[in-house]
Amino acid sequence: MRPDLAPQTTQLPKHTSPTVKPPQIHFEDIARQAGLTALNVYGGDTHKEFIIETTGNGAIIFDYDNDGWSDIYLPNGSTIEGLPDNKAPTAHLYHNNHDGTFTDVTARAGLMHSGWGQGGCVGDFDNDGYLDLLVTYWGQNTLYRNNGDGTFTDVTAKAGLKTARDEWSTGCSFVDYDRDGKVDIFLVRYVDFSYDSVPRPGQGRWCQWKGINVMCGPRGLKPGVNALYHNNGDGTFSDVSQKSGIRNASACYGFTSLTEDFDHDGWPDIYVACDSTASLLYHNNHNGTFAEIGKKAGVAYNEDGSEQAGMGLAADDFTHSGFQDIVKTNFSDDTPTLYRNRGENNFDDVTYSAGLGKIKSWLGWGVQFYDFDNSGWPDLLIANGHVYPEVDGKALGTSYREPKAAYYNLRDGTFANITAEAGSALSESHSGRGMALGDLFNDGHQEALVSNMNEPPSLYYNTAPIENWMSLQLIGVKSNRAALGAVVTLEHGSDKHEKEVRSGDGYISQSDLRLHFGLGKSTRAEKIVIRWPSGLVETLSDLPANQYYVVREGGGVDKSKTRGPSSVHIERPNANAH
Repeated sequence: MRPDLAPQTTQLPKHTSPTVKPPQIHFEDIARQAGLTALNVYGGDTHKEFIIETTGNGAIIFDYDNDGWSDIYLPNGSTIEGLPDNKAPTAHLYHNNHDGTFTDVTARAGLMHSGWGQGGCVGDFDNDGYLDLLVTYWGQNTLYRNNGDGTFTDVTAKAGLKTARDEWSTGCSFVDYDRDGKVDIFLVRYVDFSYDSVPRPGQGRWCQWKGINVMCGPRGLKPGVNALYHNNGDGTFSDVSQKSGIRNASACYGFTSLTEDFDHDGWPDIYVACDSTASLLYHNNHNGTFAEIGKKAGVAYNEDGSEQAGMGLAADDFTHSGFQDIVKTNFSDDTPTLYRNRGENNFDDVTYSAGLGKIKSWLGWGVQFYDFDNSGWPDLLIANGHVYPEVDGKALGTSYREPKAAYYNLRDGTFANITAEAGSALSESHSGRGMALGDLFNDGHQEALVSNMNEPPSLYYNTAPIENWMSLQLIGVKSNRAALGAVVTLEHGSDKHEKEVRSGDGYISQSDLRLHFGLGKSTRAEKIVIRWPSGLVETLSDLPANQYYVVREGGGVDKSKTRGPSSVHIERPNANAH
């Protein structure tokens, strides 16, 4: 192990307060006023005949045209009955107008594709400086090469990513697993499904829930098989799932993938949230292969040793220990799971001691570590929604559409549920799915974009005052161009907060690749240590707060790209209605 990657103490810094009082946080859903009005179509809204109607879509935030403003891509679904081609739902690409609004440019960009879309992830697979887009489907996935002129080209077949038969892919991540400077592709698969291969609601053991006849699965269905594709460097990929050891893992109904160097050995690992089966942690062996160590590391089950129905994932250093912790969302009648990273592939389930074990009636999907007020301590936002519309009106203590859950980080290893105090928008009921995070308006606020079943999306914006912050966009030179896998540690004295540039998280979603650090009342970032995927360690010092920085590998801050916040002002919805 390199000295700079040695395990660090996981004790909280002694100079921090043991607890803090949550400040005012007030979220508004500004999706409509921002122009995000397209309907998500995903099977039936009052009855689900098949499991394909339940999983919903991810949400994707990325700057596709390199104008310094993050854009939005929302996958879409279909219906069991199907629709004529001219009426079939398509995904939507929204271009950021730099004024608090977005314009739908889907057709112009060449992204009018229909079918049972799932999630997506971004990465620069050809290292040309433009982010490419991978969208997962039940059927055939689609890899869109970014042409650099606002348009995309479907290169799936050319790249060797078409499969011999249709598959149900869910989450995905671009990840340079062998550190050769070219990003590879990891695909998560859910179940082996076709309409004629499953029983109908109520017709089998796994087709009832609390006495209600419901769609069947995933238990009782054949699990999908996760896949890894190696980037050949010529625009094509080779399936290395077998020889890399990915296929050696136990069966998994897979949803979200999360890449991270969890043990600080300099190589990216991959964690997968699995539904109704043990979740998986693929540890990188540094030689092109992986070993699945989920049970040994303590992240396969909850603290009781029980399998959970894992949906969404996020990672951040919520205790400022210098290690990335994991939060996972789960099914109804369960809690989310919070795993504290102790280093050396050793995790503890701290769900209950952290205060996340009190709500069990909601079914969690999208999740993000989200610093609501730029305090520098990551909070949590969870999107909820049931899979069974049939639960409504049955007095089961749950519902198909459910509120969000917001937890404020008290800086002592615990969180406070502030949902009721954080604005009525969070308490509005939706059947939420994917969640992505990004500073969409370049104003120092991060927003949470959530995909809702059979409704337009939600965009949550905190209108309350925020503290200082900084944003880092990393550009690889020897490393992959998008710097996926780069680990950044912000240091103030003995206090350390680690983040990683990551492809894929939330729930089959993609967040802004820029790293956003809350600085609290600090007016400068004292020390920033960047561990590039190539192995280069670069240190930046004394950077002023409230700035957007671009850092090129080996070259430090590109001062010509440094800029302050925009002048965009977000009005509260209906603020001028009176």
